Amino acid sequence: MIKSGKEAEVHLLERATEQRRVLLAAKRYRASEHRQFTRSQAYSEGRAARRSRDNRAVSNNSSYGRQVAAGQWAAAEFHYLTLCHQAGIPVPYPVQIDGTELLLEFISDPQHPQLAAPRLQQLRREDERLPQLWDQAVRILEGFAAAGLAHGDLSAYNLLVAGRRLVVIDVPQCVDLAGNANGLDYLHRDCVNLCAWFASKNLERDPDALFTSLLAVMFS
Repeated sequence: MIKSGKEAEVHLLERATEQRRVLLAAKRYRASEHRQFTRSQAYSEGRAARRSRDNRAVSNNSSYGRQVAAGQWAAAEFHYLTLCHQAGIPVPYPVQIDGTELLLEFISDPQHPQLAAPRLQQLRREDERLPQLWDQAVRILEGFAAAGLAHGDLSAYNLLVAGRRLVVIDVPQCVDLAGNANGLDYLHRDCVNLCAWFASKNLERDPDALFTSLLAVMFS
C-alpha cells in the first residue's frame, strides 16, 4: 500500500512477463466500513444513478447505497481521468476499471523509480522548482476550465511532483461548470487553495486575478 484515505487506498502493483514489466497504481474504493461518500452529492449534481432504488439507497447512506456510491465514484474518476488525458491535462494514464478498482499509471519519483512521486505539499520553501511548478499549476487549471470542468478539490495534497513535472490526481469529484449550480464556486476555491499554498512559500499570487483569467479561458 502506498496511500490510504477515507474512501480509497492505493496499492503498488506489478504486471510482468518474461520480456516486459510495468508498475501500476491500483486504486481501490471502499464502501462498507465508511460513510464519506455522502459528501459526493454536492459535487455529483446531474450524475444520479438511473435506477431510483439506487438513488434512494445512496441518499439514505445505507450499506447497499455506499456500495453503489463507491462504484459511481470509481466510474466517475475513470471517466474524468480519460477526459483530462484526452485534453492534455497531466494526469495518470487510466489503464482499466473493474468494479471499484482502477488501474492507473504509477507516477514515480525519477530519482527513485520504485517510490511514488512526492506531493507538492512536501516541497520546502527554498525549493528552486516552485516558480516553474506554479506555471504548470496555472496551465492545469486552464486545461480544466477549457474542458468546462473544475477539479473541485485541488490543493497541494493532490498534485504530485515527478522531478520537474506536476501531475494532478484524485479527480472523481470533478465538477461540470455548466451543469453544476456551484461550479464556479468550486473553480474559485481551487484558485484560492493553490494561491494560498504558494503564498506560504513566498510566492504571492492573486486568486481573484487567476479566477478571472480562467473565466476568460472558459468563454473563449
